[in-house]
Amino acid sequence: MAQFGIIGHKGRMGQVLLKAVAEAGHEVSGGVDEGDQPGPLATRCDVLVDFSAPGALQANLDAARVAGIPIVVGTTGLEEAHHAAIDAAAQAIPILQTGNTSLGVTLLAHLAHDAASRLDNNWDIEIVEMHHRMKVDAPSGTALLLGEAAAQGRGIDLASHSERGRDGVTGARKQGAIGFASLRGGTVAGDHSVIIAGSEERITLTHNAENRMVFARGAVKAGEWLIGKEPGRYTMPQVLGL
Repeated sequence: MAQFGIIGHKGRMGQVLLKAVAEAGHEVSGGVDEGDQPGPLATRCDVLVDFSAPGALQANLDAARVAGIPIVVGTTGLEEAHHAAIDAAAQAIPILQTGNTSLGVTLLAHLAHDAASRLDNNWDIEIVEMHHRMKVDAPSGTALLLGEAAAQGRGIDLASHSERGRDGVTGARKQGAIGFASLRGGTVAGDHSVIIAGSEERITLTHNAENRMVFARGAVKAGEWLIGKEPGRYTMPQVLGL
């Protein structure tokens, strides 16, 4: 039985994480939220799980590093500076960062990578995602994760091959581009599709999350797996042995 610390425990994900930890037979040693200091919590835990906000990431990484414990980072909307901070902290502690902790999405990314690696750029790749009306970032972290998987399969850089926010007369689609479309509405927990469209045929890989427990269960599994690992930066595919 492990002791989990939940960062962002009052949020939507934090609340389901409390249930998922108990469901897995572990204990929650405490939680912190906006305005709280994560340091004291980290000293009571075997692993931290962070679903808070990008602005809190550095303090959370520092707390985990001082306590010498691993941390799972599921916060989305991270930018280049945040990833640099994770890389720096991973020199001292094990860190697993992902745009989506769902085991199903992890497998979907693996399939997207495999498909993109086997089909040339005459096949167009589009990623469509839909989330609840309260989500603040777009494309979602999961959509970017899927795009990155497809880009790696193609051996290209995602940033220079992305097409987003098409509106008006945009011209023809660029060959080899990876397109993104973001939909918002209702209470959708998360729907993602990778569409690979060729001449007169189309492949669609889809994952639908019915509620946030799928992310919480994956985060708990990632936390279990991360305990005892050497310092470094880890990924969800490693949790599944992919």
